[in-house]
Amino acid sequence: MSGLFLGSEALAAGMVTRRRLRRDHQLVYRDVYLPKGEALTAAWRAEAAWLWSGRRAVVAGKSAATLHRAKWVDARLPAELIRRSGKGVQGITIYRDGLRADEVQAVRGISVTTPARTAFDIGRRNQLIDAVIHLDALANATGLGPSEAADLTKRHSGARGVTRLRRALELMDGGAESPPETRTRMLLVEAGLPKPQTQIHVYDEGGYPFARIDMGYEDCLVGVEYDGEQHWTDPQRRAHDIDKSVELTEHGWIIVRVSADMLRYRPWVVVSRVVDALRAAGCPWLAECPLTTRFARGNVS
Repeated sequence: MSGLFLGSEALAAGMVTRRRLRRDHQLVYRDVYLPKGEALTAAWRAEAAWLWSGRRAVVAGKSAATLHRAKWVDARLPAELIRRSGKGVQGITIYRDGLRADEVQAVRGISVTTPARTAFDIGRRNQLIDAVIHLDALANATGLGPSEAADLTKRHSGARGVTRLRRALELMDGGAESPPETRTRMLLVEAGLPKPQTQIHVYDEGGYPFARIDMGYEDCLVGVEYDGEQHWTDPQRRAHDIDKSVELTEHGWIIVRVSADMLRYRPWVVVSRVVDALRAAGCPWLAECPLTTRFARGNVS
């Protein structure tokens, strides 16, 4: 046996004995098993919950996002299902929402909310930063645009959390490739700067794209790069980053580098350095930005 399965079906088909079922497999939910040694990923958990429902529920929320191949869903979180009847169980969150036929699709034979409906649910049920992180990942995986989910707000105008959803959709950007990139972008917006462009390609004189910048303001040639741990611990990566920085400087770019420590403990430093870079670049619209007092430390005013 490999992958998830219903124990009752496997026993009835003679594919496993009760002894081997208990000995060689881990129980995920009632009657749902996974071979021992297999890591219970967020996608496995989502499918397991669907099997637990007797294949009658619809996988929703972050569970649906992971089945749409979105990253960053924590496997320890409860699975999310939409089911009109039946009792819940520990480890599975049940929603009783109504779904229209065009809000559900099959993914590997599993009933899952469409990317647009998945975004609609994630955006209204989670705190803003968490919602935008997962909306970014969903958009990155599926190509979903904000307007597709926004259209559902008209259809479900009375749904709870729609105001929060609208704000999350305004901030959503499928160009983000990690939660820290999303947090960095949201930090700049919260500080009063315009929403930065993501994944900016920079071309040399021959029209060859020699660099890609996480985010920034291309009109002012100011870029912002989030440097994860690998940028500091991998010598090859570090050498590449140094060469890239030199080339970008030669092409007129000012690059602000952001670390995990800065993002978590010294966010005002990130904002201050970006504002300083924009000033140095002579950015014409900076004076019109309503920079918030929360970041009025250092050079931010």
